[in-house]
Amino acid sequence: MALSDNSRGALLMAISMAGFTFNDTLTKSIIGELSVGQVMFIRGAMTTLLVYVVARRLGALDHIRNILQPLIMTRIVFEIVAAIAFLSALGQVPLANASAILQSLPLAVTLGAALFLGEPVGWRRWTAICVGFLGVLVIIKPGPEGFTIASLYVVISVITAAGRDLVTRKIDAKISSLTVTLFTAASISVAGLLLTPIYGGWQPVSGKALATLAVASVFLFAGYQAVIMAMRTGDISFIAPFRYTSLLWAVLLGFAFFDEVPDRYMFIGAVIVIGSGLYTFYREHKRKAALAADIKPSSPA
Repeated sequence: MALSDNSRGALLMAISMAGFTFNDTLTKSIIGELSVGQVMFIRGAMTTLLVYVVARRLGALDHIRNILQPLIMTRIVFEIVAAIAFLSALGQVPLANASAILQSLPLAVTLGAALFLGEPVGWRRWTAICVGFLGVLVIIKPGPEGFTIASLYVVISVITAAGRDLVTRKIDAKISSLTVTLFTAASISVAGLLLTPIYGGWQPVSGKALATLAVASVFLFAGYQAVIMAMRTGDISFIAPFRYTSLLWAVLLGFAFFDEVPDRYMFIGAVIVIGSGLYTFYREHKRKAALAADIKPSSPA
């Protein structure tokens, strides 16, 4: 049975979240051995090679002039900043905590759509957005005893990732998702190479670290490709809640690989953030349903 656009988009979103979380887990395991710049360069180069091979075999490579469009270049800038911020935090923040903060991304996307794209947002969704961001504050525990600069890095990655997702929705659908993924990965790799001297220069790379990044690049490729396809398939209000599956993976993998046990603040904050996000999606669905009912032609008497 063929899947509907919404079902296909939801499945792609769930796959992308699993890919990103497994990538984060593998990267976190070697982040103490290599600098942020090295990780971006090596993993980005491997991902670029993988995407290029797949795209070439599928005949999905667009002309370079399509990639130089302002929207795609803006998306790449957002992606680079998000990668730098998140990798800077990954070695210092428990995996589940970082993932819980990232769950506010759909709220940030809704906020950005209202502020920059003119999307109508009623008082209920504004309230949900504010409550959701309060949940983020619960997770990062602002104050001398709980707050760390690494938590702020995760928040920055949320803001820039929201910008990336908003821009993705505006990119011409005729441009191949694989092409967007290819140039995003290549740009991150180049940025990592340029940043390596700033992060202390090149460090020796062990065979284990190289193999770990190779596997991580496969998961990253899957995450990149699936999330771009998901954001361009179906109704975003139906698809976006499936982002929350990443928190389940993060809790399980954080415990299995790093013996991380989330504290009560993480759970409380995550419930607030996810609850606010789900309510926001519910209100968005109702708004679109009401609009569809208004424009539907009246049936014959």
